[in-house]
Amino acid sequence: MNDEDPIPISLVANYIFCPRRAWLESVGESIDSEQMAHGFYDHRKVDRTGGASDADAFHAVNVRHEEWGISGKLDAAQMTDDGVVIREYKATPVKRAMTVTEAMRIQLALQASCLNDMGYRVAGTEIFFTTHHRRVEVDLNEDDYAAAKQAVDETRALINSDTAPDPLEDDPRCMRCSHVGICLPEERKLCAVTRRIVVSSPDNQVTHLTTPGAKAFSRAGRMVVFKEGEELASVPLDSIQGLQIHGNTDLSSGLIRELMWRDIPIMWCSGSGRLYGWSVPSYGPNGAQRVEQHVASHEGRLGLAREFIAAKIRNQTVLLRRSDRDNPALEQMRRIERQVENTNRWQDVLGLEGEAASLYFSQFGCLIKPEKRADWVWTARMRRPAPDPLNALLDYAYTLLLSDCVRAIVACGLDAHAGFLHSSNRNKPALALDLMEEFRAPIADSVVQTVVNNGEVRASGFVHSLGSTRMDDNTRKALVKAYERRMETELTHPMFGYKASWRRIVEIQARMILGYLDGSQARYKGIRIR
Repeated sequence: MNDEDPIPISLVANYIFCPRRAWLESVGESIDSEQMAHGFYDHRKVDRTGGASDADAFHAVNVRHEEWGISGKLDAAQMTDDGVVIREYKATPVKRAMTVTEAMRIQLALQASCLNDMGYRVAGTEIFFTTHHRRVEVDLNEDDYAAAKQAVDETRALINSDTAPDPLEDDPRCMRCSHVGICLPEERKLCAVTRRIVVSSPDNQVTHLTTPGAKAFSRAGRMVVFKEGEELASVPLDSIQGLQIHGNTDLSSGLIRELMWRDIPIMWCSGSGRLYGWSVPSYGPNGAQRVEQHVASHEGRLGLAREFIAAKIRNQTVLLRRSDRDNPALEQMRRIERQVENTNRWQDVLGLEGEAASLYFSQFGCLIKPEKRADWVWTARMRRPAPDPLNALLDYAYTLLLSDCVRAIVACGLDAHAGFLHSSNRNKPALALDLMEEFRAPIADSVVQTVVNNGEVRASGFVHSLGSTRMDDNTRKALVKAYERRMETELTHPMFGYKASWRRIVEIQARMILGYLDGSQARYKGIRIR
């Protein structure tokens, strides 16, 4: 947004509520989908009307103030003999009082000012609380209009600033803010959250299409999947957080368009587990931050690279220790972790990471139960093509994890290709590969260990051809199911102390990278399991 663009009235109201929230809105961060589903700031019914319900009532009316440089949309306007009555719809939890806040008064004052500038007389303003089904009249005075004009000026100065304002400090407004899961005001301090923060964790899940030859399309708000005339699945679009395509599965253009309208990312990967690409809408948040990311990626950020690898080595060590407390590699890996934390060269970080990976994978067979090792022989980590079932499982699990890291990074408005540890020269999603390092052991490796030890997959469920090994359809589906089960598992966040799913924690870490890049937090700290 530049100096000549009209400022949305809702953005000014958000500024009154919280300057950082307004700034996040201005760079494209959207209101949380779960809040939308529960009706907060939900004007869909009003917007669908799009015109008059009777001769004197209008809905979704666009207004503008040329001198102030603002624009907006009235929820409803009623024409009376005395002038226009403005009605704004708000949702409030039933147990809370119908309180007209300062932000609501400013919003009404801005709407009234727009109508006055357009030549209409405003006879009154009111708030309709939808959950209570009650109307509250709001009498505006000169102080309200003066405060509204001042808020416009301050909002314009804020959104044209190069840096985000600091998060609120221990403020009760964060408790029910729809942006708390994006802003992360408490987490920016990189310490335990000492008071209850309501962090959104939607029930929506990533949907996987794994049946070869199937085709999916949209119908009546649902994704319907068919193969050879038989309906395989019907999923509400509102329940899809992301869509992942495995192998030879087709999507209709209508479904692709609908998912992009809903800002739902689509990931395509091969049947053997290689991520080919993804699609996202052309409009996204944090454009200025992406520019800073590319500059930082070119210059290098050793602190980020160190943390990605130090956290990775710690998590690998913990996973080995859980299976074999006396493993001789544990002390060596702890030593390497300490060296990484103290190194001063990017090249040394890569060298130590390779040394730790060699140690870890030399002991990877210890993660498999002794009675199963005869069927699941482990020699070494080899990839593309995988020579044995365990390597094939690891390849596919890493692809699933990479897809989730890409989704989290895209949701933050960052560029998945501008990294700080992996090179961007080969056109790989370098930042997504950076982020997934600390999650390889606790998510992907742990999933492979679980499906093998629990007998969810069998060594006979693989196809061997010319030295390469691939999963059959049933084995792939079992691995995807176990992976999703892991990602939806809730645990106490190792750093912040509240409950969150693994998928939510991946997004939190992506937002920590964003916070480090935009300057709102001093450093980045990786996830370390215990």
